[in-house]
Parts: sequence; structure tokens; C-alpha cells
Amino acid sequence: MSLPELILASTSPYRKALLQRLQIPFRCVASQVDESPLPEETPVQLVARLALAKARAVLASHPEALVIGADQMAYCAGRVLGKPESVARAEEQLQWMQGRRVEYLNGIAIADASGAEQFIVPYSLTLRALSPEDIRRYIEKDQPLDCAGSLRSEGLGISLLEKMEGADPNALMGMPLLTISEVLRRRGYALP
Repeated sequence: MSLPELILASTSPYRKALLQRLQIPFRCVASQVDESPLPEETPVQLVARLALAKARAVLASHPEALVIGADQMAYCAGRVLGKPESVARAEEQLQWMQGRRVEYLNGIAIADASGAEQFIVPYSLTLRALSPEDIRRYIEKDQPLDCAGSLRSEGLGISLLEKMEGADPNALMGMPLLTISEVLRRRGYALP
């Protein structure tokens, strides 16, 4: 019996690169889901809802596939840390995050025609004390303007950190591969 086509409901180059590490054929399909939070929605509820919505949106047009939907949110002290999209905003985020615990929540939904499995995989980090020069130099060199919390941990951003905590460091980059690997193995995909 052949396995269903695996689809990542994302066009994120970071998620694509991470999933490629598993060396299983897959393709990426944009989900076109509105990511606006609902009133009174907690960060956990938001990432869970969006991951499932993304998986279901792609599954609707590819009903024979196994679809992975993912969403990530960074927050700190009750404040959501989105993608800065500007140097000034990145500087402000990094300045504010120093010495605080930053939580990265990853919602994952793996869905097929029979239903979906959902997971929330957290990861956290703490930034060390940084000078304004450290922050400017980091942003100039690593260009983290498309990263939640203005930090690219897989790049130079690792040098800004004092502590990292969590079961799967891939979760910090948006794809908790330990959880995804477990589900894929259970569904018959060959992973060593």
C-alpha cells in the first residue's frame, strides 16, 4: 500500500528547509488562511486554531494527502512579538526582550481525510544583556526582519542568548521535528 502524498501547508522557506531534513518527499502548498486573532483568543488557542485551519484548507483541495499545518507565535510578558519588518522595530523588540523569558509556541496539525492530530510544542529562550551597538550590529549582519521576535537562532542570533529551554530546538525555528517524526513513523513513513 502506498503512502499518501505529504504536503506542508506553508510556503515558509524555514519550515521547508527543516522538513527537508527528514528526507521524505513532500511539496509545499500555500494555505491562504486569515491569521487574525479572534477576540479573547490566547496564544495557545491561536496557534492551535491556525495550524488546524491551514492543514484543513490545503486538505480540502488535496483530499488524498497527509497535510502538515503549522503556526508559531513568540510572546513575552503578555506581549506578542511578531515579525518586525523594519530595523527600528527589530531594535525595539530586542531591546525590550533582554533578560526576559521569550516563549515560542508552535501549533502543529497533521491531517488527512480521517481526521487530524494536533500538538502544541513550546520552546523558550532568554536574551543576555545587549548594548544598543550589539543590537544594531546583529540586525545589520543577520537581517532578522522576517523572524518572530527579531531573532534568527539558527544564525548569528544564537550569540544573543543566555539560555534556551525546550524538548526540540527545531521548534524555535517553527517546525518541531521530534513530534512530526513520531507521527510520520506511526503513519508508515520510513524514518530511521
